[in-house]
Amino acid sequence: MIHSLLIANRGEIACRIVRTCRRLGIRTVAVYSDADVNALHVRLVDTAVYIGPSPAPDSYLNIPAIITAAQRAGADAVHPGFGFLAENADFARACAAAGLIFVGPSAEAIELMGNKRAAKERVTAVGVPIIPGYGGADQSDEHLLAEAARIGFPILVKAAAGGGGKGMRLVAEAAALPEALATARREAQRAFGADELILEKALTHARHVEIQVFGDQHGNLLHLGDRECSLQRRHQKVIEEAPSPAVNEELRQRMGATAVRAAQTVNYHNAGTVEFLLDETGEFYFLEMNTRLQVEHPVTELVTGLDLVEWQIRVAEGERLPLTQAQIQWHGHAIEARLYAENPANDFLPVTGDVLLWQPPEGEGIRVDGSLQTGDAVSIHYDPMLAKIIAYGVDRATAVRRLTRALDTTVLLGFAHNVPFLADVLRHPEVVDGRMHTDFLAEQFANWQTPVGDVALALIAATVAQFANEPQLNVNAGYWRNNPNRPQVYRYEGDGEVVEVRLTPALRIAEGAMPRVQHHYHLTLSTQPDHTADVLLTEMTGSQLILTVDGWRQRVTAVCQQNVWWVQTEKGVVRLTAVPLLPEPQPAAGAGGSLRAPMPGSVLAVLVTVGQAVKRGDALLKLEAMKMEHTIRAAGDGIVEEICYQPGDTVEADAQLIRIGVERP
Repeated sequence: MIHSLLIANRGEIACRIVRTCRRLGIRTVAVYSDADVNALHVRLVDTAVYIGPSPAPDSYLNIPAIITAAQRAGADAVHPGFGFLAENADFARACAAAGLIFVGPSAEAIELMGNKRAAKERVTAVGVPIIPGYGGADQSDEHLLAEAARIGFPILVKAAAGGGGKGMRLVAEAAALPEALATARREAQRAFGADELILEKALTHARHVEIQVFGDQHGNLLHLGDRECSLQRRHQKVIEEAPSPAVNEELRQRMGATAVRAAQTVNYHNAGTVEFLLDETGEFYFLEMNTRLQVEHPVTELVTGLDLVEWQIRVAEGERLPLTQAQIQWHGHAIEARLYAENPANDFLPVTGDVLLWQPPEGEGIRVDGSLQTGDAVSIHYDPMLAKIIAYGVDRATAVRRLTRALDTTVLLGFAHNVPFLADVLRHPEVVDGRMHTDFLAEQFANWQTPVGDVALALIAATVAQFANEPQLNVNAGYWRNNPNRPQVYRYEGDGEVVEVRLTPALRIAEGAMPRVQHHYHLTLSTQPDHTADVLLTEMTGSQLILTVDGWRQRVTAVCQQNVWWVQTEKGVVRLTAVPLLPEPQPAAGAGGSLRAPMPGSVLAVLVTVGQAVKRGDALLKLEAMKMEHTIRAAGDGIVEEICYQPGDTVEADAQLIRIGVERP
């Protein structure tokens, strides 16, 4: 039996594994990098071992360091979680060589299914249908261009080893293929240590449906049903559910049997997922097999009532599967949304920042898998997924409604994230009806903008909170007044507009057996000069305020960091910056045409030279952030005057990257 388990991962999956281990009575060991010294997964385990600097190659991808950590801590097994080394055959072999039980499939199965080209050849031999494409040994650009022409555009360029959207590009025409190949190779090499690519025919308006399979070391293999994963951005899943609205019982059994047949070709044991594309005619095609636990496994757990991590551990201990295929039953519906530190209104670019306040949703049928804590810092070094919010219901309509409400009541303040986007997606009529496909988000939400919160309410809440805690703002040092009957003045900037708020305390005695003075105020906003709001602060507990504004009682959450207020209203989050009442010296004007980093990251390549003429839209620089590659392009015509960073340099958000001057006649 496993008595002590090292979790070779971080974040929410590490916390998820700890929960099952505690229930089973298994001692847990965490590993951590510099960035994760105070992380929740480190706090939850029995013991933790430091494995290196923050960059993943120096820590969570460092096989010798993890093996040494397991030996130091006295672990007898290793669980890889998902991502990082979860599908690395060398890691599985290293665990075995060190006498550690690897909670996952065999190294041979990982290797055989880890290469998409080899996997397709293998499953084709047992009659599993595959998408037309190319995965041959000739990886030259010339040959790939010829194969793409044979297959027909649009095509998908994909990394042969790995998944999660890394090393994947959709190419609509031949002219765009060379750049897509170069970018995909770089991403694949960094993410998976191999730059081999495959080409696939891009199926438009297809659905992404996957089958959870499970095997033991005694030759038993079954499936646990299907999951719908069609709602994706950048080929990465955003919302998943079980079962798929597009799959009836007959199709479920047919797809399940096909998935089991594919897994049997590598004598698979432990948890795995066989992924398919389902076209509009009902035909399905093999995409790949993920030889690990999936991010979306909670929806399968909720509809089957099973703990898949427990099954993983028991299978790794040599036990037989506890159920047969005939005993697997599905009840109700579950749907999951992935919470990302990203800005959907800015091409889903990853963001970083401090977690000023995290309050996960609660309620019947709600499950939250995460590792967030108030006070955490979101790092550039790891994937931007922060948590998963999952809802269960007796039917799909109930599950969707519960998840929508859970997202609406989630509080995460301090940086941009995708929670409002997720809620809007769930409200779309076609999603409500279960009519999605892999291109759905790109087609329906291409111009999505972050909802504007209740700005007037946010201004009132920030002002009342500030006055109740410390009437004088830090930015107003040196501003003095000697008439207490005059209104207290505050100024805030939000979305480019400066608003002045005037607050006057108004004495009010609450009636009752024990009369008491209430926190009653009159507030006037410069945007609404003809109206004075009557405001009663009913309750203030930490960041939570209950305000009655002109007779309307509302709950507001407000936090402040360095004179920047983040206020969550029912309509959305409002960000306000306190503005000094006294004028500040004006800084020198910034150079026109300068390009700044949209997020923290590291420079991969500089594509221009000083003195070079560039046109609007030209690629200038490649930036890597949170495992993805981003191209910085010229906003207008001009001449490159200065290049501020070189490949390998780390840059902070808003750092000036390149200075472009106006081309002189």
